[in-house]
Amino acid sequence: AVLASGIRPKAVFIGDSITENWKLGDPPLFSATVLDRGIGGQTTPQILLRFYQDVVALRPRAVHIMAGTNDISGNTGAATDMAIVENIRAMIDIAKANGIRVVLASITPSKEFIARPGVDPSPRIAEVNRRLKQLAAQQRITFVDYFPLLADREGGLAAALGNDGLHPNRDGYAVMRALAVKAMGLPVR
Repeated sequence: AVLASGIRPKAVFIGDSITENWKLGDPPLFSATVLDRGIGGQTTPQILLRFYQDVVALRPRAVHIMAGTNDISGNTGAATDMAIVENIRAMIDIAKANGIRVVLASITPSKEFIARPGVDPSPRIAEVNRRLKQLAAQQRITFVDYFPLLADREGGLAAALGNDGLHPNRDGYAVMRALAVKAMGLPVR
């Protein structure tokens, strides 16, 4: 439908449920030229597999990549921190090779995953975010760090900014929007 419209998107947001739910939490951010391509539960290898279809084929000017939560959760089996970073590096390489500007986002905070009660992912999220920030610097792309704005003192999602400890609510997405709009060069609506 996007290709048939003849409208070239300004931006595509690609990721997992945190991206998918963004359209529900902040509908005015998205439009015919700002697309949400989040799919709940997906890990970085799954997102990488659909990167051509959901990003490159649409020829956006920019892509916002936010992924890794479900890798840490183990949704498709164990994944090393390096594997997460390398899958995201591959997405960056593909985007750059196709003339698409890349904005890389941090993994958002959480102290517990719904699918893995009793497991505290916050130290691993912090480590992967450190590596993603380093990757962004190496690749000379914009890194958007949502973590410090969304986190509570223990490294979890602040209760006022989410409803389940993992996914931002409308207030959480409002915090994220300010950074995303600036990083992506989108108009403020």
